[in-house]
Amino acid sequence: MVKAFAHITGGGFVDNIPRVLPKTCDVVIRKGSWNMPPIFQIIEAKGGVPDAELYQVFNMGIGMVAIVSAAKAEAVLKFIRAQRHDAWLIGEVTNGTGAAKMMI
Repeated sequence: MVKAFAHITGGGFVDNIPRVLPKTCDVVIRKGSWNMPPIFQIIEAKGGVPDAELYQVFNMGIGMVAIVSAAKAEAVLKFIRAQRHDAWLIGEVTNGTGAAKMMI
């Protein structure tokens, strides 16, 4: 069911997820698929920090990513939420070259 975990501590949202994947896979992250804490919007607006840099430097409210089989994704979300934790389906793994891609 669980294929990998990526712990996103402070920064490296874009770098840390591909590290747990085979080099023949990419991860496609859908922006807006989770509740991002307002502090990141403030940093972007008040600090003039570009969107790409926000995702490179900060965790954007995602502390842990679980890579799971697509067939089990809904069951994993249900289990995590039953433990009273927030959980979202934020993207998918595709064939690729070991990169993270952000989709709007």
